[in-house]
Amino acid sequence: MKSRAATIARYTLLEALRTRLPLISLAVLAALVAAGFFVEQVAVTEGVRFRAGFYAATARWAAVFILALHVLAAVAREFDDKALDVLLALDLPRSHYVLGRLAGFVAVAALIAAAACVPLAWSVPPAALAQWGLSLAFELAIVAALALFCAITFNQIVPAAGFVAAFYVLARALTAMRLIGANPIAEADVFTHRAISFVVEGLALVIPALEGWTRTEWLLDQPAPWSTLSVIAGQSVLYVVLLAAAAMFDLHRKNF
Repeated sequence: MKSRAATIARYTLLEALRTRLPLISLAVLAALVAAGFFVEQVAVTEGVRFRAGFYAATARWAAVFILALHVLAAVAREFDDKALDVLLALDLPRSHYVLGRLAGFVAVAALIAAAACVPLAWSVPPAALAQWGLSLAFELAIVAALALFCAITFNQIVPAAGFVAAFYVLARALTAMRLIGANPIAEADVFTHRAISFVVEGLALVIPALEGWTRTEWLLDQPAPWSTLSVIAGQSVLYVVLLAAAAMFDLHRKNF
């Protein structure tokens, strides 16, 4: 039974390698490298530092965008072509389909994270680059699981992509929102402020604070403690498992 999920994971990885995903990823990263060299030229001082910081920040956003669209498009195409109906007709457990797909997409996420690290290999310390790359891989794993869940739930790319984008932006801004709520400029005892703070704190319990993942400061200033990476790894695994469970539940309740 485990071989079925492994087979789906293998074909998911092959699907990504045989499509235009590698070409698009390399083209985007190459464009960001070129833009980084432009930033280096216009910087008055510390051009290499500005180039590395610009590339790291933009490559993180680009990797998330590319991976999310790939996952959404791959699953939506399978729904539209009725390929999933055929798979389930072959007595394939739905949980194995989700696990196989997720494993394949996580492997794709790791490859994208590794490719994003290559242009930084000659300008940042190896330890900092390793931490940044691992954190990016964990962050992309969460995005892959989220996109898989949204693709199964919505069955359409546009609403699924909108939900993924909103979730990711909120997760990146959650820490700043909590800080603003804790230190308001206006009167703090206003009912509206209390209600918004309550909502924000509630979201913080269920949404990962991705602002703490893949920080550019690790590359430019000093590497983070490895204990920070262990916390990020643990939280990432937890959210991936929860999203996978939600995707399984949603797929089980669908009629094909």
